[in-house]
Amino acid sequence: MSSYDVIVIGSGPGGYVCAIRAAQLGMKVACVEKRETLGGTCLNIGCIPSKALLSASEKYHEAHGKMETMGIKMTGVKLDLKAMMKFKDGVVGDNTKGIEFLFKKNKVDWLKGAGKLLGGGKVDVDGKAYDAKNIIIATGSDVISLPGIEIDEKKIVSSTGALELDKVPGSMAVIGGGVIGLEMASVWSRLGAKVSVIEFMDEILPGMDDEVRKESRKIFSKQGMDFKVSTKVTSAKSSAKGVDITMEPAKGGAEEKLSVDILLVAVGRKPYTDALGLDKAGVETDDRGRIKTDAHFKTNVDGVYAIGDVIAGPMLAHKAEEEGVVLAEMLAGQSGHIDYNLIPGVVYTWPEVANIGKTEAQLKEEGVAYKAGKFPFMANGRARAMGDTEGFVKILADAKTDRVLGCHIIGPEAGTLIAEVAAVMEFGGSAEDIARTCHAHPTLEEVIKEAALAVHGRPIHI
Repeated sequence: MSSYDVIVIGSGPGGYVCAIRAAQLGMKVACVEKRETLGGTCLNIGCIPSKALLSASEKYHEAHGKMETMGIKMTGVKLDLKAMMKFKDGVVGDNTKGIEFLFKKNKVDWLKGAGKLLGGGKVDVDGKAYDAKNIIIATGSDVISLPGIEIDEKKIVSSTGALELDKVPGSMAVIGGGVIGLEMASVWSRLGAKVSVIEFMDEILPGMDDEVRKESRKIFSKQGMDFKVSTKVTSAKSSAKGVDITMEPAKGGAEEKLSVDILLVAVGRKPYTDALGLDKAGVETDDRGRIKTDAHFKTNVDGVYAIGDVIAGPMLAHKAEEEGVVLAEMLAGQSGHIDYNLIPGVVYTWPEVANIGKTEAQLKEEGVAYKAGKFPFMANGRARAMGDTEGFVKILADAKTDRVLGCHIIGPEAGTLIAEVAAVMEFGGSAEDIARTCHAHPTLEEVIKEAALAVHGRPIHI
């Protein structure tokens, strides 16, 4: 029986980062992974492959319109979907091999197989037992479907199947107007599919800023997507021709039917905790199947911890990574810190959508007095030079202290731009701090500065 200071179950962003940081801090570490490659859902069938297809499809789309407005006329541009998928697979391979290299560099042992708790500080990996002073569960999440809709990954697909289609469907329906649904809708719409997005709520991107939600639907509609909001799907059945969908208004009403070649179910994810032996080990879970932990990621069982999608909080790779680092440092006797109000959210459509902190609706509900500053990309020189002028930046600041409380962006490179605001908020900075910081010209970052100036009614370029 081998013994470790730390055994991490799961090699996704939370697990592998936690394992590497623990090893850097001098602990003997092993990471359990049953896939043939490291990286979990994110690197293998999630974040990384989807971004590869989003990037490739975006360039294909630009070649059929935007480039011509810049004086670049192209003829004979064709889609080679097989080659695009090969590119995507290559990106995945490079990233997963990179983690293998990092494990070897930091002397992290990869225990290949399915892991489960045996109790008493022991982990079983495909029949072999290992001792650990600390066991960290980082097994991530899995796709969920709707009652009565069976995902076969052929005609009715999850995000996994949507990344592996061997031809562009003539038509596609997407159940769920959240991040995953809109990203996959963007890929296949750009490549030629007629896409319909069906969302139960009254607007897409639930939980985001209301203005951003409305603006994003307007922009994506212009790109060719059809939206059916306040609509629920009551059934979806595969047929010889495709998928037959039945839906009705969310509040009840006349039934409507839709037939498509492919149906993507993107209604959320659930914690992946099956077959981990939680019951046998006495680890408690909540009513949503998430593992219960305290503020230090500790479960009710001594020596057992959990991070990432299996615990409460947003199911985001970077949230899991931060938790992994904080937990490793705590186990080493150091102090760790994570502010759950400052976890950026990004939708990698084009334009991108990003947010951090509070929305206006949340501040109103909490009775917090605030000021809002908004600035459009249309008034930014770099955005005009790029031909990407849709969208805006909105900054929310405390009416009394001017401390930045939130930022909401729809526009080019929003996922990158949000980082500046995240850093300012992490240090308790104000809108005035951003406004008085010199920003390079011409850059998209100037829109952040102008939105901060707009908080106090003094934007320059509008």
